[in-house]
Amino acid sequence: MKRIRARSAIVTGASSGIGACLAVQLAQQGIHVGLTARRADRLETLARSIQDAGGVAVVAPADAADRQATTEAIGRLEHELGPVDLLIANAGLGRSSPAVGFSAEVVEEIVRVNLIGASVAIEVLLPGMLNRGRGQIVGMSSLAAFRGLPGSSAYCASKAALSTLLEGLRPELRRRGVLVTIVHPGFVKTPMTEQSRHVQPWMMDADRAASIILNGIARGRRRVDFPAPTLALMRLVRLLPAPIFDRIAARVLST
Repeated sequence: MKRIRARSAIVTGASSGIGACLAVQLAQQGIHVGLTARRADRLETLARSIQDAGGVAVVAPADAADRQATTEAIGRLEHELGPVDLLIANAGLGRSSPAVGFSAEVVEEIVRVNLIGASVAIEVLLPGMLNRGRGQIVGMSSLAAFRGLPGSSAYCASKAALSTLLEGLRPELRRRGVLVTIVHPGFVKTPMTEQSRHVQPWMMDADRAASIILNGIARGRRRVDFPAPTLALMRLVRLLPAPIFDRIAARVLST
C-alpha cells in the first residue's frame, strides 16, 4: 500500500469500526493521530494500544452532534499535535427513517452528525491548511448517497449532502494546495451496520475497508468508491427511471 505523506492526522468517529481501523493503520505508518468520538473509554483503549505499539495518539472526546464540543475537541487535538496535515471526517450516524411515522427530529439528528459534524471539523482545521498551502480533507460518505433508498432516506440524504458539499469545495481548495477526497463505501462490518435490518450484500471487513481508503488518500484520489459489485449496483440504481425504481423499491419493501 502506498504510504501517506503526513506528519499528523485527526480522525473523527475513531472509537470503533472504520475510524478505529484508520487510526491504527495511520499510526503504523508513523503518523501522529488525534482521536475524537463520543465514547471516551474506547478512545483511551485505542490510544493505549497505538502507544503500546510505538505510535503516537492523543484523545479528545466529543459528540459530533455537539458543535461547541466538537470545535473544542478538534482545537485541542490540533494544539497537541501541531499542524494537522490530514482530516478524516468519519463520524457517522445511521438510523432508519421510514415514511410511516416519519420524524423530522430523526432527520435533524442524522444530518447534525453526518453533515454538520464534518463541516465543523473542516471549519476548525481548514484555515491552517490554507495558510500552509497544503493538507487533505477526507469525508466519509456512502454509496447510499447515490439514490434515496426506502427506509433510509434521511441517511441517504445526509450522505448525498456531504458528498455535494465536498465536491463543491474540492476545485477551489485544490488550487490552494488542499486536496479533498470523498469516500463512498458500501456495506462495512461495524457496530452501526450490525444494527441494521436491511439486506447488506458484499459486506466488507472494516480493516480491509480502511486499507482501501488509506490507499486512495495516499494517491490523492478525488473519490474512493468500493467495493466494485456494490458500486456497479448503485450506479445502475441511480440510472433507473423513477417509475421503474419505485416499482422495484416497493417490491423489495413488500418481501
